[in-house]
Amino acid sequence: MTVKRVHFLVIKSWIGPLVATFCISLFLLLMQFLWKYIDDLVGKGLEFSVISELLLYAIAGLVPMALPLSILLASLMAFGNLGEHYELISLKSAGISLSRIMYPLIILTFIISIGAFFFSNNVLPFINLKMGSLLFDVRNKRPDVSIKEGIFYNGIDGYSIKVGRKNKSTGQLYNIMVYDHSSRMGNLDVTLADSGRMEVTKDKRNLILSLYHGKTYTEVHEDKRRKTKESHPHRQDKFSEQKVILDLSGYGLKRTDENLFKNNYQMLNLKQLSVAGDSLKKAYFEYKNQFSRNLLRTNLFRKELKNDTNIIRNYDSINSTISFDSVFNAMLPGEKARVIDQALNYARTTKSYISSSKNDFVHKKKWINRHEIEWHRKFTLSFACFILFFIGAPLGAIIRKGGLGMPVVISVVFFVLYYVVSMTGEKYVKSAVMPAWEGMWVSSAILLPLGMFLTYKAANDSVILNFDSYTDVIRKFFTSMKKKK
Repeated sequence: MTVKRVHFLVIKSWIGPLVATFCISLFLLLMQFLWKYIDDLVGKGLEFSVISELLLYAIAGLVPMALPLSILLASLMAFGNLGEHYELISLKSAGISLSRIMYPLIILTFIISIGAFFFSNNVLPFINLKMGSLLFDVRNKRPDVSIKEGIFYNGIDGYSIKVGRKNKSTGQLYNIMVYDHSSRMGNLDVTLADSGRMEVTKDKRNLILSLYHGKTYTEVHEDKRRKTKESHPHRQDKFSEQKVILDLSGYGLKRTDENLFKNNYQMLNLKQLSVAGDSLKKAYFEYKNQFSRNLLRTNLFRKELKNDTNIIRNYDSINSTISFDSVFNAMLPGEKARVIDQALNYARTTKSYISSSKNDFVHKKKWINRHEIEWHRKFTLSFACFILFFIGAPLGAIIRKGGLGMPVVISVVFFVLYYVVSMTGEKYVKSAVMPAWEGMWVSSAILLPLGMFLTYKAANDSVILNFDSYTDVIRKFFTSMKKKK
């Protein structure tokens, strides 16, 4: 068998599992997305086109998480199948090393990693912009009118509606109570009806509530000059049929201008993140210098001087030349008490100013860290695809088990390890515990030596993960114990 045919066999055995596991991973992650946002989607009467658009953006946004997992699982399955059917042993006996067998997949993985970088840098910000604006609109869309029996419904502005009983087959409503708050002056208008019907106009802008056989109680709002403490005039109107038109204009899906979201760090590419990060750092240091100047000018030196720069520059020399204790001891007792009270007030003011400024510093620093996290994430996605391939391929060659059994278990374990370490590092960066480059690359730094170790063991035909070898050792141990007895 020529080397080209070997490469074709390896590529063919890897592409199929890659596509299958990629689709399965996307499906599982999409179910997680729906589970997370199910409360924002249900009961709002969204059109099929809106739901389809949102799901399309969600699927595209989940590619960075699904791609490394599918590469890991596909590599495990492909080389596990080759090892299970003794094809790897045959190729090695023919003089073809494991590195030579993995060579075409290394090239393919490198190409996929480059493509993942361009996807993360150019496509993903656009997808995040579209999805973020659409998800914002869906979340702020008011739910459809869904009035339950015996519960007040307050979803319509200015009205509170309660229905005692509903006939689901005919749509008839019974024991209806309507509170009108549209005047913004309290419960001045209450309508009670024995029955009624509810229907939405064709343009879905209004809700027509037809009421039958009821009464309307209206509290008359008198002039303050005529109104006394004991007088509570009201008007009562009886009706056999009455129609109440309620405005539903706020229930439609309103698309927000996407330009409002385009400056978010998730919607920026590498170049834009660099520019935004530099601007934020510059503003942060300017705010820090301004804080120092204000602290010296308004709290340490209360008198306004013309040159603040000289105060800051000569602060140490001023502090060394003035003997504050001698000045204080030369004062009269009354002056000392007044100075102490004034100093306490200054200290409290300074403490309050420092506390509020500290919160601003923390917020600005976290915002800078988020931009740095997103900048490094563009590279960690591509590098994760490459590393997980060098974990999956040698693992498959070592365990020699194909299918969706053992490879799935091992893939999930390694991917969960990678994901947990990545999220922990990212959390530490957001909390300013460690720098961005360290927190975002800690998972790669842990898994890279592991991939190199597994590749070395697989190339030397190690049985480190061959569970039959461990069971043989245990079986021999118990057999020797029985012989001794």
